Amino acid sequence: MRDFQYWFEGREKMNFILNAVLLGIGLAMDAFSVSLANGLNNPNMKKERMIQIAGTFAGFQFLMPMIGWVCVHTVVTMFTSFEKFIPWIALILLCYIGGSMILEGIQHKEEEAETKKDLSPQELILQGIATSIDALSVGFTISEYGAASAFTASLIIGAVTFVICIAGLLIGRKAGTRLAGKASILGGVILVAIGFKIFFGL
Repeated sequence: MRDFQYWFEGREKMNFILNAVLLGIGLAMDAFSVSLANGLNNPNMKKERMIQIAGTFAGFQFLMPMIGWVCVHTVVTMFTSFEKFIPWIALILLCYIGGSMILEGIQHKEEEAETKKDLSPQELILQGIATSIDALSVGFTISEYGAASAFTASLIIGAVTFVICIAGLLIGRKAGTRLAGKASILGGVILVAIGFKIFFGL
């Protein structure tokens, strides 16, 4: 009987981890695409910068589900009212950043191959918010968890996001060296497309 209990508890833990990993993969797809765009825009990006960018996205992907969980357990009515604005916020932020990249790519096409503009801290934070704000809704998904379980699930989501974003940056950086002056425009188009994808719930 005790062996069966241990087996059941072990199976529950594995399901919990698997669900958190799959949730993390689903939530990280937008962050992956934005990381790809960032890599395209700066093919000479250093490893330290890549870790910083991926860490920022991972941090927001960890933070948002926890904020959502807290909201569900405290101000659920206010959170439900705010939820309808999430697609609008993501669309506006990503269209602003992506539009700026497209405009810059068009204006400085000749210089693009030689000089790459790195993300400013403000732009990186805006990207982090835009790609993770939909994760607030995960607060409903994990609302039945206790605080420790919700924290662990959010931590796993953040870790998965970090790995996926590093992959996106590596792929984008490699492709960016081949695309030269068109990289910034392509990266901007990707960001705008992600904004509309989130907005229309595709």
